[in-house]
Amino acid sequence: MALLAEEIVEEWLNRQGYFTIRGIRLGVNEIDLVAVKFRSGESPVCRHVEVQASMRPVSYISKVPKAARKTGRAANSAARSPEELVEGVAEWVEGKFHATKKRSLMEILWSGEWSSELVINNVKSEQEVELIAEHGIIIHRLPDIVRELKINKFPIKSAAGSDFIDLLQMGANTQQDALPDAPSSRR
Repeated sequence: MALLAEEIVEEWLNRQGYFTIRGIRLGVNEIDLVAVKFRSGESPVCRHVEVQASMRPVSYISKVPKAARKTGRAANSAARSPEELVEGVAEWVEGKFHATKKRSLMEILWSGEWSSELVINNVKSEQEVELIAEHGIIIHRLPDIVRELKINKFPIKSAAGSDFIDLLQMGANTQQDALPDAPSSRR
């Protein structure tokens, strides 16, 4: 699911005129997407985009804080105090967006400003999303991106992922067309 969501996001960025690199491996870490858009006479617009596209989330985006894990708590434990949620989000943001290796690579690609962005679908906790945003992370919703792709008011009408987007939209249209005529299973 994650790779498919990344492909959707990459197509969205490409259609906006961004050049992208997806799935950059840095040891055990990865950057989902970097995107750069060049404009005549201006500095490029540079974006670091991470994608978390769960359909049925059973846990938080972030992990239980390291200190709590040292006491034997599972990293993805659903039970968290408000303090643990705040601390876990801070650690997650640091590792996902500010890790030294990631920042060094982005500095090599462009030494200017990079935005930090997160694309999400369904989440366990909207409070967690708010905490992530408080760290300066720009939040995008995957359904909004899919809607934008369907409207397609972009300078580039299709890129490498256009076949996948066409299939996605064809499936959505087929389902919508079939719904009114489908017999009701509820009685």
